[in-house]
Amino acid sequence: MKKFVMAALGGTLAGVLATTQIAGPLIAQESAQESSVYEQLDLFGDIFERIRAQYVEEVSTEDLVTAAINGMLTSLDPHSSYLSAKDFEDMQVQTRGEFGGLGIEVTQEEGFIKVISPMDGTPAAKAGILAGDFITHVNGEPLLGLMLDDAVEKMRGPIGSEIIITVVREGTPEPFDVSIIRDTIKLTAVTGRVVGDTVVLRITTFNDQTTSGVKEELAKAIKELGGMENLNGLVIDLRNNPGGLLNEAITVSDAFLDKGEIVSTRGREAGSGERYNAQAGDLINGKPIVILINGGSASASEIVAGALQDHRRAIVVGTKSFGKGSVQTLIPLRGDGAMRLTTARYYTPSGRSIQALGISPDIVVNQPPPKPEDTAAAEDGTSAAQRQRSEASLRGAITNDSMTDEEKRLYEEELARAEESAKLRDEDYQLAYAVDIIKGLTAIAPVQP
Repeated sequence: MKKFVMAALGGTLAGVLATTQIAGPLIAQESAQESSVYEQLDLFGDIFERIRAQYVEEVSTEDLVTAAINGMLTSLDPHSSYLSAKDFEDMQVQTRGEFGGLGIEVTQEEGFIKVISPMDGTPAAKAGILAGDFITHVNGEPLLGLMLDDAVEKMRGPIGSEIIITVVREGTPEPFDVSIIRDTIKLTAVTGRVVGDTVVLRITTFNDQTTSGVKEELAKAIKELGGMENLNGLVIDLRNNPGGLLNEAITVSDAFLDKGEIVSTRGREAGSGERYNAQAGDLINGKPIVILINGGSASASEIVAGALQDHRRAIVVGTKSFGKGSVQTLIPLRGDGAMRLTTARYYTPSGRSIQALGISPDIVVNQPPPKPEDTAAAEDGTSAAQRQRSEASLRGAITNDSMTDEEKRLYEEELARAEESAKLRDEDYQLAYAVDIIKGLTAIAPVQP
């Protein structure tokens, strides 16, 4: 016991001595750092005044300060920026689901403007803009060298006006121009449909209508199927969904999880992160889920896909997602503007960082390019499937007397659903693949007592 006390006391004394010895250098180092900061600020002040006094044209003080702030923030990463009062107001309007523009989410990559994703039903999507496209010019003016907000401002304009953007696309040898008419963007966050016995929910964005939209569309689809017992599974389509509100990504994930972590954030300081957990309650009672993603799925989309994938609650199908795994905090500033500052990274329940890596699908499925229509089919108006012959098509073939009328009706309904799936495969191969997975999982699921 005496030895322990002495050892503890010796440690305390050593600590005091060490503190005494290094206190002086620490204070000097801190003083030197403060002096360096003030020197840099003095340098900034000198340059600012020289520009105001000697630049070839008179420059607005407000413009200079705004440009300096923007330069400081955009030098950090592509998502930190300064928002003027107007930009801040526009951003708040966008999260409510209606705004004017082209309907594309963009980022900046090595000075170039890159499309994260076009939004469903918007002018950009109708004009054929794809995730991964680079926009090099607007109405003939180059965008290279502009800050992201300035480039976005050039793409804005009165509703109904024309804009011509020059696009560089991988696999296309030459840049090409696309004409787009600006319009009011009304985003329907969630749409639903029934394919066979499977419900497909298409989530285009994560705004303040998304979670309620998921619940409403799912309820409508289940009612159309005649009840939960007739549902064989759910496909959640997050392709080309650029993300949005964190809390909506959490509540959508929670809707299909009974417990466990959904996502966590970690900032610069130890212990500054947050952890978000699921509450009990699964909207479809544990039935199979397939999530569709692609290179245009970013941010909040990746949170949902990563959470359900890590909990083995969903099979993720498609191609690797965008990899936007950083958290931006909006900090209101004087003058009704705001600063968007990257303050943390997202991590999936298993501890994976989404940033720059994205979510890798469990099953990689590429969307094939559209095929030209079969010439012969186009000429006579029939498809190859329609021209196929069977025993039943032969004149005078005997009938199948082993099935009751009710069994025949059920057989014909099943055949119609299979034909619907085959048609879907031509329209959207990835979605058809997801629906087939649900059917396969249902076929091998154990029968409930």
